[in-house]
Amino acid sequence: MTALDWLHLLLYQFSISLLAVGGAVTLAPDLHRYLVDTQGWVSEAQFNASITLAQAAPGPNMLFVALLGWQLGLNAAGPGAGTAWSLALALLGLAVCTVGMLAPSSLLTLLATRWSQRNRERPAVRAFRQGMAPIVVGVLLSTAWLLGRAGGDWRRDGLLWLLSGVVTLLVWRTRIHLLWLLGAGALLGGFGLV
Repeated sequence: MTALDWLHLLLYQFSISLLAVGGAVTLAPDLHRYLVDTQGWVSEAQFNASITLAQAAPGPNMLFVALLGWQLGLNAAGPGAGTAWSLALALLGLAVCTVGMLAPSSLLTLLATRWSQRNRERPAVRAFRQGMAPIVVGVLLSTAWLLGRAGGDWRRDGLLWLLSGVVTLLVWRTRIHLLWLLGAGALLGGFGLV
C-alpha cells in the first residue's frame, strides 16, 4: 500500500464513521464492499474472522474495525510477516481504522447530544429519534444477511437462519436473558450443528 492508499483509507473511515447509527457493526456491509470487494486489501475469511472474534470478545462492537485495520496492515507487509515492519504496518492499520472510525462520529455525537438535550421537546427532534429506529433495524439486518450468506452451504445456512428466527422470537416474546441464548448458540456451533 502506498501513502495515498493509507490516506484514502483514513478518509473513507472518516466518511462512513458518520453513518454508524446503531453501532459500528452496522457498517460491516459497506466495509466489506470497500475492503474486500473493491480494494482487495482483506480476504473474505479475514473479514468474517475479524467480526466473529470482535463479537466473541468482551468490549465494544467497534473492535472489529480495529481488527480489520490490524489485518490490513499485516497484509500490506506482504511476505515480510513476523518482522518489525509487519508489526509497524499492523499498528498503522489499526490506528488509521480506529481513529478514522471514532474521531468524526465521536465529535458529531458530542455536539448533537448537547444540542438535542437542549431541544428535546421540539417535534423535529422527537420525530428524528423515532425515524431512526427502522433505519438501525435495517442496517443490522443487512449485516446479518452478509454474515449469514458467507458460509456458502445452503443446508447449514438454512439452519443458521432458522436459529436466528427462533432467537429473534424468543428475545421479542420472552424475558430469557441474552447470555443464555448466546451460550446455546455457542453450544450448537461447538457441536457443528450451525
